[in-house]
Amino acid sequence: MITSVLIFIITLTLVITQPKGLQIGTSAIIGACVALIFGVVSFNDVLDVTNIVWDATLAFIGIIILSMILDEIGFFEWAALKMAKFSNGNGILMFIYSILLGAFVSALFANDGAALILTPILLAKMRILQLNLKTIVAFLLAGGFISDSASLPFVFSNLTNIVTANYFDIGFANYFFDMLIPFVVSVIASIIFLWFILKKDIPKKVDVTLLKEPKSAIKNIKLFYFSWVFLALLLSAYFLGDAYNLPISIFALGGAVLFLIIATISKSVEPKKIIKDAPWQVVWFSIGFYIVVYGLKNAGLTDYLTVILRNLTLEGDTIAVIGTGFIAAFLSAIMNNMPTIMIMDIALRDIGNQAMIYANIVGCNLGPKMTPFGSLATLLWLHVLAKKGVKISFAQYSKFGLIITPPVLFIVLLAI
Repeated sequence: MITSVLIFIITLTLVITQPKGLQIGTSAIIGACVALIFGVVSFNDVLDVTNIVWDATLAFIGIIILSMILDEIGFFEWAALKMAKFSNGNGILMFIYSILLGAFVSALFANDGAALILTPILLAKMRILQLNLKTIVAFLLAGGFISDSASLPFVFSNLTNIVTANYFDIGFANYFFDMLIPFVVSVIASIIFLWFILKKDIPKKVDVTLLKEPKSAIKNIKLFYFSWVFLALLLSAYFLGDAYNLPISIFALGGAVLFLIIATISKSVEPKKIIKDAPWQVVWFSIGFYIVVYGLKNAGLTDYLTVILRNLTLEGDTIAVIGTGFIAAFLSAIMNNMPTIMIMDIALRDIGNQAMIYANIVGCNLGPKMTPFGSLATLLWLHVLAKKGVKISFAQYSKFGLIITPPVLFIVLLAI
């Protein structure tokens, strides 16, 4: 048991700190190899893990590749400019619209797409608008929060969603209809609390005439219009594929490859650059870290968590859902949401409570916002901002996250 815990802690530390530029996937694979060498996991466990996560990771890669292509043709920059112009210079409306834009991008292109692709674009536009640093940080904190709090409606909106839906065989359509109300509640609650906390830094008026026209951001107008049709067809394909029990990665990665071919033919993107820059490390991270987590399961540590969760069911559905959500949230904040979703999924497997499964997803999606290291997306988001000259300290981020996350999480859990 001690060996399993040590391997887990060391691997997690390497993933979070990334010493000397060590990639997250490399760290996870090293941890998995050590677990195999010490007999914490068997080769059969490796095969089981691969069978669990392959669809999730390939789907995630596909969604990010699609996002990168759309970013190259100016899709997201157009959306950001359109949002700003639509506010007519009203700072309050711009704040609300920017949150709604983040929710839209997060829902359709995953939380990482919203955090990593939209953030640099919004930052650049806010600098053109000559907003002060406090206002810029307020908009960025709101955007960072909504990227996770709005990553609920579709299976592909967050890697945690994909892993859990696959683990419990939850269909695409069933997942969508079950999580639609929690998603809407989460977006509304996020807007209300974000406004309440950050309103002092939001200007009443903004000079949007400083921004260029949205249409000028589009690099290929025909491909831009086609992309809307393509996205609609792709979303329909997810529902159709669900009826035939087809893996989500067939449409996510297959759709991305098809769109990449179309974009390449139209000479709008460089395919080699897109493929090279895709987050392939996520594949190795998902497989490697899940193997490490499997070591905890084999040592019996997830059994203790199962006992706690089973006891919650004795207190009624409401307590079970809220308790599960907050356990997942605090574990995510302390040790990152990916290992948490894996551990919690294993612990929930024999309980058979659908509402607790969804509560786990909500907790693992919102909980990471309480600390900078709660999710990989947040770590990368802070790194991107630091490179752009905007530094948000550990204390500043945690203070904001600890204030806003618990009330929003509580309200969303009640909506399950």
